[in-house]
Amino acid sequence: MEAGRPSRTALAVAALRAAHQVMDAPVIFADPVALPILGPDAEARIRADEARLHTPPARFLRAALVARSRFAEDRLAMAVAAGVDQYVVLGAGLDTFAYRNLHPGVRVFEVDHPATQAWKRSMLEAAGIVPSAGVAYAAIDFERDTLTDGLTRTGFDWNRPAFFAWLGVTVYLTRDAILDTLRRVATLSTGSAIVFDYSLPPDTLSEKQRAAFQAIADRAAAEGEPWRSFFTHDALGAELRRLGYGAVEDVGAAELNPRYFAGRADGLVLGGISRLVHAAVTEPSPTSHGL
Repeated sequence: MEAGRPSRTALAVAALRAAHQVMDAPVIFADPVALPILGPDAEARIRADEARLHTPPARFLRAALVARSRFAEDRLAMAVAAGVDQYVVLGAGLDTFAYRNLHPGVRVFEVDHPATQAWKRSMLEAAGIVPSAGVAYAAIDFERDTLTDGLTRTGFDWNRPAFFAWLGVTVYLTRDAILDTLRRVATLSTGSAIVFDYSLPPDTLSEKQRAAFQAIADRAAAEGEPWRSFFTHDALGAELRRLGYGAVEDVGAAELNPRYFAGRADGLVLGGISRLVHAAVTEPSPTSHGL
């Protein structure tokens, strides 16, 4: 991402999440803030673009975005029921959870690049959406700041369990950066967990999946945010076990289509180029420093 410029992919993701509220029925992921955050003409812009949004590539991408958000918030609800009251959204973009939080007492920490965060806050202000006292903004430029420092500045308690959501981010990072973040989360208290998504390597995909993969990757690269990292299910599972995660759930289209998209007639379905992981800390690994 260019210095001083907010993430354009974050805007594209938010637009698709809003389109889901307008175009798809039944809704898999209800988000009453998805349209307001994009401005008063958001629905009109979506309606004007319906032909493109109904094409298979757009439907596959929209399905992936809403499924990952639903999965993450379903797992968050389970963590909150177990007593977790810190929720960290890594690479928050235009995520809206903090402005529709139904879990009293849960503090939300939004982590993102300063430029993207400033842009988001201006959009919230323009939409008349007032953040509650329960949201904290950790603006982190990873060229100068660490995740530990950024969250600590905003009052995050590293000695208590927390739930992390890291959606639509890993594909843009190097393998080392991904593992560094996962290693840091693994040092938290028992009961902590992270949900994240990852892309499968293109050479493991079918011809149809590769075409969808390439179309989405090309668009991201054109916006200056190229895809960098991919994992296989087995290799990632081995890394997570090595980092100390004691319980790992790794799901893809085979598991999520029956769960979220069964019986639909509108073609909204996962295409299978990415997967979702819920990794839980059952015994904290040794503390990592500088992450």
